[in-house]
Amino acid sequence: MAEIDQFIADFASLVWGIPLVILLIGGGVFLLIYSRFLPFRYLGHSVEVLRGKYNNPDDPGDINHFQALSTALSSTVGMGNIAGVAVAIALGGPGAIFWLWVSAIVGMATKFFTNSLAVMYRGKDTEGKIQGGVMYYIVEGLGEKWKPLAVFFSVAGLVGALPVFNVNQLTQAINYILLEPNDIETGFMSSFIIGIVLTLITTVVIVGGLDRISKTVSKLVPAMVGLYFFSVLIILFVNHTEVLKYFTLIFTDAFAADNYKGDPLLGGVLGGLILLGIRRGAFSNEAGIGTATMAHGASKTSEPIREGLIAMLGPAIDTLVVCTLTAMAILVTGVWQSTDVNGVSLTAAAFDQSIPVVGSYLLLLCILAFSVSSLFSYSYYGTKCLSFLIGADKKKYYNYVYILSIIIGATTSLSFILNLIDGFFALMAIPTMISTLILAPRVMKAAKIYFKKYN
Repeated sequence: MAEIDQFIADFASLVWGIPLVILLIGGGVFLLIYSRFLPFRYLGHSVEVLRGKYNNPDDPGDINHFQALSTALSSTVGMGNIAGVAVAIALGGPGAIFWLWVSAIVGMATKFFTNSLAVMYRGKDTEGKIQGGVMYYIVEGLGEKWKPLAVFFSVAGLVGALPVFNVNQLTQAINYILLEPNDIETGFMSSFIIGIVLTLITTVVIVGGLDRISKTVSKLVPAMVGLYFFSVLIILFVNHTEVLKYFTLIFTDAFAADNYKGDPLLGGVLGGLILLGIRRGAFSNEAGIGTATMAHGASKTSEPIREGLIAMLGPAIDTLVVCTLTAMAILVTGVWQSTDVNGVSLTAAAFDQSIPVVGSYLLLLCILAFSVSSLFSYSYYGTKCLSFLIGADKKKYYNYVYILSIIIGATTSLSFILNLIDGFFALMAIPTMISTLILAPRVMKAAKIYFKKYN
């Protein structure tokens, strides 16, 4: 197992090299400038669209704008925001959060382009149903000769969509917050039982398909973000004297890298810190990875630009709001320096310190909602990838593997799981960013027409 763990770690480090960083962040910066900062200029309009002002039940698609964003957010507003941020701070210190923010701001432009394309170039599966996603806009937008790139994305997506990280961290949270304080023995058996329970819950929802998934998560997502927001505000109020100090430290440490403990990049610790922030940012908001295009591509709309505007809200909510809340909770309580726990246990320590007795249970409630909603959405992404590869009539077979992976995620080490998903997210980013950069001029042409009509 140790050899496999090391192999996966080496694989993740290899694919997350300089070329991918240039493609993901450099490509995102290009799209931001090329669009003339359009995502930020039309934030108000995107909120109007989200509220349903332009909904038309006769438009093609399966779910409305709000359900599409909720489905996409349920897979990103998850353990990446609670455990992923904790991993980033434990390894990189406060400065990692600054580079997380940079990835989010750049990611808003990337999300606008990728999800506009997801609606602009929708295709049909083998059952004749309209589908959206990176694999479809590669084939429909670039032509059949580019299909190998679409296949590459779909194959990587089969692994990238597995719920192993969310399950792993939820299991760790239940063990750390619920079982161990009550003197219940934890280990393989307790984790296995948790995996079985999660499997049963997930099976009930995902068998119902996208309609049941979207309706479930559209109720869960706003509630879980609200509860988490309220809980962290309590922590910040309790530690209000530390807030300004640590908020400032995020900026200064971003360039000093005094608290970075990982491997250097390009001969320096600052390079390693930047890469850490970008990796955790990609895991948190998935901008440039392409999973969200499969949810937004199913949106009931005939205006691709409108869906792009909705999608760009994702990184803002996910990273600039939720990740920042987690980071500040961990920093102001000082647990990032005083404890040796990692992942979700570090966040739990922060909650427990500032909100005695009930704090860790509030976090566990948030984690349950975050994780379970993510389990529902990722199953949809995986079935769409398999449907593209071997036919829509066989997509149900992915759910069998998916359900099995829940038990694997519950009983496997954090480092193995994190590197596995990191690595395959990186592979998914390659076809996503290449095709998006090629098709970007078509998005801008459609945007000019749309905003001329809107104005």
